Amino acid sequence: MTSFSLLAPAKLNLFLHINGRRDDGYHELETLFTFLNYGDQLTFTLSETTEIEITGDTFDIPLQDNLIYKAAVLLQKHTNSSQGAKINLTKILPMGGGVGGGSSDAASTLLALNKLWHCQLSLLELAELGVQLGADVPVFINGKSALAQGIGEKLLDVELPSKWYCVVHPSEHVSTAKIFTHPDLKRDTPKLKGDWQQQTLSNDCEPLVKKLCPEVEKTLQWLLKYAPSKMTGTGSCCFVEFATQKEAQHVLENLPHNWDGFIASSVNISPAHTQLNAIHLSNEVTYK
Repeated sequence: MTSFSLLAPAKLNLFLHINGRRDDGYHELETLFTFLNYGDQLTFTLSETTEIEITGDTFDIPLQDNLIYKAAVLLQKHTNSSQGAKINLTKILPMGGGVGGGSSDAASTLLALNKLWHCQLSLLELAELGVQLGADVPVFINGKSALAQGIGEKLLDVELPSKWYCVVHPSEHVSTAKIFTHPDLKRDTPKLKGDWQQQTLSNDCEPLVKKLCPEVEKTLQWLLKYAPSKMTGTGSCCFVEFATQKEAQHVLENLPHNWDGFIASSVNISPAHTQLNAIHLSNEVTYK
């Protein structure tokens, strides 16, 4: 096999606390990641050259700025690989939505090419590469629901009950960089002590995003009709949690026409890892 597809799943931050700002500009944070069985679709095909070719839903992003391309080149250089790849992206997750689309795409690229090129790097080695592309990339490489600390690279695996989520994108793009560099961002939440499940948890980015993006506040208020609403990451996606698919579907069916949304179940193991483990490649490199 010289071609296969892999999901780049969405993530939700079930809470996000910012504990401080480091000298290098990154933030110390604590957050709880869960994966959704829903995401972008990437197809990887071994190339006859060393070139990295990206096709599909690239939205005119310059190649050098494309996280998928950056991930492929990073792995290629790190391993001195003489192989290339053609990568096709079917974009499902909203950009600037806080569900990790770009980071997930980069992580799935590292995972897939590590297998396709027979690089044999460990998940830890891949995560160390991934953090160079973004603070959220390591959790997608690790592939398990996790409590994250540091800048997001210190991961403690956790087991979470499976839930159904209705995730709403209020058609507004939120720049992560803008939020994390804004002077009004709350940066002084004390670090968790003891059992995090027994503590009051929130998203420290939410008050600022609601102020800068009124549509996000409208979304959170509208969702309150159905269940406690939260914002994921730096936004703009908001979500509500349910025990059943039927409850989540009911919210989606009543969504205002100017917002997009989807429903998905949470999983403790990333679908990318589940799919990757089922793919068996020949040890002998062949070309298609």
